[in-house]
Amino acid sequence: MDERNGLTVPHSLREACDPRRLALLVYDMQVGVLNQIEDRERVVERVGDVLEAARAAGVRTFFLRHVTLPAELMGVAQLRMWRAWQRAERAADVVSAFPPDAEQTQIVPELRPTEREAVVDKITMSAFEGTWLDIALRDCGVTTVAVVGVATEIGIEPTARHAADLGYVPVLVTDACGAGDPAAGERSLDALRFAGDALLTTSEEFRAVLAEHG
Repeated sequence: MDERNGLTVPHSLREACDPRRLALLVYDMQVGVLNQIEDRERVVERVGDVLEAARAAGVRTFFLRHVTLPAELMGVAQLRMWRAWQRAERAADVVSAFPPDAEQTQIVPELRPTEREAVVDKITMSAFEGTWLDIALRDCGVTTVAVVGVATEIGIEPTARHAADLGYVPVLVTDACGAGDPAAGERSLDALRFAGDALLTTSEEFRAVLAEHG
């Protein structure tokens, strides 16, 4: 571990991923979101592998869900975004795609959260914007966040960048992330590699690091 001014600065994935100071963010693994991912089964399987390892190591785990407000409560940014995604001609044609109780909004049954895990609802792309996630992580002394889920180019890249801005070490488990547009997903990973804030790894390597910690 590197040190300066009384601070310990991790060099390696192993140093960054001490389970006592690590949280796993399972991003938008929802029925309606995964229906838009071409390699859904692979992503679910890889996320399941990471989730199993995190649970065995006692890693604090948070599931993210994207929810939508009733259209009558959406502001300009929300209406513009959903108008584009729904390919609607007018804002008046936008519908609420992910109401909290709707079937498509739920976490897929293969990855159902346990009573030891929490679900964080959001209406933004970053898992941290407008949610209580940062408060909960800091209160537990978490310094590193590992991110898996979908979609890399839509919400995972903004979450990783926001995590770094907040002072966390972001870890992306790349083969446990899926993209709606594979080329855009690769561009997001390349941009994160270039920026240097995040550590990029595989599910196999991540699971091995957790096992080394015992």
